[in-house]
Amino acid sequence: MQDDLSRTFSALADPTRRAILARLAEGEANVSELAAPFLASMSLPAVTKHLKVLEHAGLISKGRQAQWRPCRLNGEPLRDAVDWMAQYREAWEAQLDRLGAYLKTKTQGDRRGNND
Repeated sequence: MQDDLSRTFSALADPTRRAILARLAEGEANVSELAAPFLASMSLPAVTKHLKVLEHAGLISKGRQAQWRPCRLNGEPLRDAVDWMAQYREAWEAQLDRLGAYLKTKTQGDRRGNND
Protein backbone atom coordinates (compact mmCIF):
# COMPACT_ATOMS: atom_id res chain seq x y z
CA MET A 1 0.00 0.00 0.00
CA GLN A 2 1.42 3.39 -1.04
CA ASP A 3 1.29 6.43 1.17
CA ASP A 4 -0.15 9.72 -0.09
CA LEU A 5 3.24 11.27 -0.84
CA SER A 6 4.31 8.25 -2.89
CA ARG A 7 1.09 8.41 -4.90
CA THR A 8 1.68 12.12 -5.54
CA PHE A 9 5.24 11.65 -6.79
CA SER A 10 4.24 8.61 -8.84
CA ALA A 11 1.48 10.62 -10.52
CA LEU A 12 3.84 13.55 -11.16
CA ALA A 13 6.43 11.26 -12.78
CA ASP A 14 4.58 11.21 -16.10
CA PRO A 15 4.80 14.23 -18.47
CA THR A 16 1.24 13.71 -19.74
CA ARG A 17 -0.13 13.92 -16.23
CA ARG A 18 1.97 17.01 -15.50
CA ALA A 19 0.56 18.62 -18.67
CA ILE A 20 -2.97 17.81 -17.53
CA LEU A 21 -2.27 19.41 -14.16
CA ALA A 22 -0.83 22.48 -15.89
CA ARG A 23 -4.03 22.81 -17.89
CA LEU A 24 -6.17 22.45 -14.77
CA ALA A 25 -4.11 25.15 -13.06
CA GLU A 26 -5.78 27.52 -15.54
CA GLY A 27 -9.27 26.39 -14.44
CA GLU A 28 -11.59 23.44 -14.51
CA ALA A 29 -12.11 21.46 -17.70
CA ASN A 30 -14.02 18.39 -18.77
CA VAL A 31 -12.43 15.13 -19.87
CA SER A 32 -12.82 15.93 -23.59
CA GLU A 33 -11.07 19.28 -23.16
CA LEU A 34 -8.25 17.68 -21.20
CA ALA A 35 -7.85 14.86 -23.72
CA ALA A 36 -7.84 17.05 -26.85
CA PRO A 37 -4.10 17.92 -26.90
CA PHE A 38 -3.13 14.25 -26.56
CA LEU A 39 -5.48 12.52 -28.99
CA ALA A 40 -2.96 12.68 -31.85
CA SER A 41 -0.59 10.46 -29.89
CA MET A 42 -2.85 8.41 -27.58
CA SER A 43 -6.39 7.12 -27.29
CA LEU A 44 -9.13 8.57 -25.13
CA PRO A 45 -9.02 5.50 -22.84
CA ALA A 46 -5.29 6.11 -22.31
CA VAL A 47 -5.97 9.73 -21.30
CA THR A 48 -8.75 8.50 -19.02
CA LYS A 49 -6.24 6.19 -17.30
CA HIS A 50 -3.97 9.18 -16.68
CA LEU A 51 -6.91 11.05 -15.16
CA LYS A 52 -7.67 8.09 -12.88
CA VAL A 53 -4.06 8.05 -11.64
CA LEU A 54 -4.30 11.79 -10.88
CA GLU A 55 -7.65 11.31 -9.17
CA HIS A 56 -6.35 8.34 -7.12
CA ALA A 57 -3.42 10.51 -5.98
CA GLY A 58 -5.89 13.20 -4.93
CA LEU A 59 -4.42 15.72 -7.37
CA ILE A 60 -7.70 16.21 -9.21
CA SER A 61 -11.37 15.81 -8.41
CA LYS A 62 -14.25 15.22 -10.79
CA GLY A 63 -17.58 16.89 -10.32
CA ARG A 64 -20.93 16.37 -11.93
CA GLN A 65 -23.11 19.04 -13.48
CA ALA A 66 -25.80 17.33 -15.57
CA GLN A 67 -23.92 15.81 -18.54
CA TRP A 68 -20.75 17.80 -17.88
CA ARG A 69 -18.08 16.27 -15.62
CA PRO A 70 -15.66 19.05 -14.72
CA CYS A 71 -12.23 18.16 -13.39
CA ARG A 72 -10.57 20.45 -10.88
CA LEU A 73 -7.04 20.72 -9.55
CA ASN A 74 -6.60 19.85 -5.89
CA GLY A 75 -3.49 21.59 -4.61
CA GLU A 76 -3.27 19.94 -1.18
CA PRO A 77 -1.15 16.94 -2.27
CA LEU A 78 1.17 19.33 -4.14
CA ARG A 79 1.58 21.43 -0.99
CA ASP A 80 2.45 18.29 0.95
CA ALA A 81 5.09 17.38 -1.67
CA VAL A 82 6.54 20.90 -1.59
CA ASP A 83 6.68 20.82 2.21
CA TRP A 84 8.49 17.47 2.11
CA MET A 85 10.99 18.76 -0.47
CA ALA A 86 11.57 22.02 1.43
CA GLN A 87 13.44 20.28 4.21
CA TYR A 88 15.88 18.83 1.69
CA ARG A 89 16.16 22.11 -0.15
CA GLU A 90 17.27 23.83 3.04
CA ALA A 91 19.91 21.15 3.64
CA TRP A 92 21.25 21.41 0.07
CA GLU A 93 21.31 25.20 0.19
CA ALA A 94 23.29 25.07 3.43
CA GLN A 95 25.77 22.65 1.86
CA LEU A 96 26.09 24.82 -1.24
CA ASP A 97 26.62 27.91 0.92
CA ARG A 98 29.45 26.13 2.76
CA LEU A 99 30.96 25.01 -0.55
CA GLY A 100 30.74 28.57 -1.89
CA ALA A 101 32.46 29.96 1.21
CA TYR A 102 35.19 27.32 0.95
CA LEU A 103 35.77 28.02 -2.75
CA LYS A 104 35.92 31.75 -2.04
CA THR A 105 38.64 31.26 0.56
CA LYS A 106 40.58 28.96 -1.78
CA THR A 107 40.33 31.46 -4.64
CA GLN A 108 41.46 34.33 -2.42
CA GLY A 109 44.34 32.20 -1.12
CA ASP A 110 45.42 31.32 -4.66
CA ARG A 111 45.38 35.00 -5.68
CA ARG A 112 47.55 35.91 -2.71
CA GLY A 113 49.94 33.11 -3.52
CA ASN A 114 50.29 34.29 -7.13
CA ASN A 115 51.07 37.87 -6.12
CA ASP A 116 54.07 36.92 -3.98
